[in-house]
Amino acid sequence: MTEPQRFTVRHVSVYRYSEPVRFGEHRMMFRPRASHDLRLVTDRLVITPTPERLHWLHDVFDNSVAVASFNGKASELRFDSEVTLEHVETPLPDYALEPYAMSWPFAYTNEEASDLVNARSRQYPDGDVDTWARAFIPTPGSSAGAKSGTMALLRAMTLDIKSTFFYVRRTEKGVNRPGDTLRSRSGSCRDFAVLMMDAVRSLGLAARFVSGYIFVPEHDATQGGGSTHAWLQIYLPGAGWVDFDPTNSIVGNRHLIRVAVAWNYYQALPLWGTWHGAPHSFRGLQVDVSVTEGK
Repeated sequence: MTEPQRFTVRHVSVYRYSEPVRFGEHRMMFRPRASHDLRLVTDRLVITPTPERLHWLHDVFDNSVAVASFNGKASELRFDSEVTLEHVETPLPDYALEPYAMSWPFAYTNEEASDLVNARSRQYPDGDVDTWARAFIPTPGSSAGAKSGTMALLRAMTLDIKSTFFYVRRTEKGVNRPGDTLRSRSGSCRDFAVLMMDAVRSLGLAARFVSGYIFVPEHDATQGGGSTHAWLQIYLPGAGWVDFDPTNSIVGNRHLIRVAVAWNYYQALPLWGTWHGAPHSFRGLQVDVSVTEGK
């Protein structure tokens, strides 16, 4: 482990309307998940107009969720979150997998398998994704043998997405189907995460979606800065949940700040809610995210 790095994350989301509208309940996932590699130092959340009620809860994944209820009308709704945290990076992680899990294929224990049912359930079965995933497995009789090192397989898949797919920032809601992302060889960080989740699930591995932030050093080619970021975690016996960011070919937690985890992307939305008014009055959503070092 290295010395902790201190980061400040500022996340501002502004909904604008051409006329005053009423707001329904809004839920936010802005607060990073505290862990052995992340310590929350300070946090501030300012919502304008001030909600009639604001309370916090833990969802089924133990994510921190803020829930705001409103009274009255306004033509703008602004969420301004700022957190300061200490992040401990594991440089060049060498994960101590259980001996039986060091090579693929392997089987989870009965206890693990029962706990990981949802993490292994595919949402978008597609034969092209199956074929693509199995292309990273050495063929019988090859110099690599019939079995593949688990980490080598997953690192290769992560690198392939980074090196052969085209990154496109997209602000619209939702994700593309994994098969469509594969065939177009392009997508957002959410699309790449969902593709790799589906691919490793086709190999029998457990995966979950991660929503959060990424620190981009100055003059660095890292993708995904300036907005929320998405990647995945894969459960590997002996190592636990391991971060894989196919957008940037990152294995481990380097520069990644976890906020929410879930079996599927729509369970880890950073912000969602409702409003009541004429459909044409919605003018748009502006999201600005900055992750700075120090402070």
